[in-house]
Amino acid sequence: MGDLIKRLENNIIELTQTCLIKRIIEAMGIVGANPKATPAETEALAADKQRDPTEATFNYASIVGMLQYLQGHTRPDIIFAVSQCSRYIHRHINMHITALKRIGRYLLQSSEKGIILQPTPETSINCYVDADFAGLWNQEDQNDENCVKSRTGYVICMSNCPVLWITCLQEGIALSTMEAEYVALSMAMLGLLPLKRLIQSIFTGVGIGKDQQFNIHCNVFKDNVGALALAKLELPWMKPRSKHFMPSNITGFGLI
Repeated sequence: MGDLIKRLENNIIELTQTCLIKRIIEAMGIVGANPKATPAETEALAADKQRDPTEATFNYASIVGMLQYLQGHTRPDIIFAVSQCSRYIHRHINMHITALKRIGRYLLQSSEKGIILQPTPETSINCYVDADFAGLWNQEDQNDENCVKSRTGYVICMSNCPVLWITCLQEGIALSTMEAEYVALSMAMLGLLPLKRLIQSIFTGVGIGKDQQFNIHCNVFKDNVGALALAKLELPWMKPRSKHFMPSNITGFGLI
């Protein structure tokens, strides 16, 4: 794919995928188009109410797939825009095609850019997680259940370097901000716990902490008091407004 790893001064590493970006731009047929400073417009994308699919001049699903590979490795700045376009991969209309081209035109002016890493000596893992509550309601179709779904977003960093980042709509419909935030916290744990076990097994395999019980310290940063209070409850205790979903006990993590 033409991935490049550049080692700069001051222990800085830059990861780029210039060749993949070039392939995406050529596949969409926007070579020479006017570049854009942002990957998306401020208006929300709407579903096809007439159920009349529009034929694009390129393979919509293929472009979305390449963009997902790109955002998952070196370009987290386009993750939200790609997530929005991927929702309509099977029923896209002109609005969605334009939105996809907008991402490509943004990549035109930043094709040489990538993620910059500057690791620190510390081995702790930090997870930053947040959610919105029905963020698409009143922006898209108020009668579409998908428009009242909340969105989860989190980034997991090790040694001050991002190693995993995700934004996606939650599967269910949250009934409160606290519930949306708690579900986001739960989804973040699904990414954090396997990563913690993997890193710990690697450290043990190379002899780090071999003579003592070695445990990587993890911090989870959350900004919702209700979700934090619920996460710290021990089963089977629960709050009156959280009886319809089961709280989990997150042990061994510093919740902030």
